[in-house]
Amino acid sequence: SNRAYKEIDVAEGHHSLSHHGNDPNKEAQISRINSFHAAQFAYFLAKMDSVAEGDQTLLDHSLILYGSGISDGNRHNHDDLPIALFGRAGGRVKSGQHIVFGAETPMCNLYMTYLSILGAPEKRFADGEKVIDALIA
Repeated sequence: SNRAYKEIDVAEGHHSLSHHGNDPNKEAQISRINSFHAAQFAYFLAKMDSVAEGDQTLLDHSLILYGSGISDGNRHNHDDLPIALFGRAGGRVKSGQHIVFGAETPMCNLYMTYLSILGAPEKRFADGEKVIDALIA
């Protein structure tokens, strides 16, 4: 959004600052916003991990995607997307991995994988046509 982040002393919004034009002041402000978001997300994950569910936690039983559909907002670049998954979907996901995909790999393959993990084996989702086997436990 383009709301101000008064709680971290940033008067402009994320979207306008993402088009920073390599201005160091704007880059510093968007970095503060991104750090704020990451800290809020870490807090959320810690809370989920503190909730017991049987012999595991709420986080263990969840699968949460955190990231962006744009790797560089200044250029609207859609390559090398910063995506992370958290949780193990009740043991249905292999965790603790860093996987790098080829440049032409559709993001929707990840969504296809989600559907498969949830028991909805679709053959296609938008431009996704493959399940990411490396994520399936």
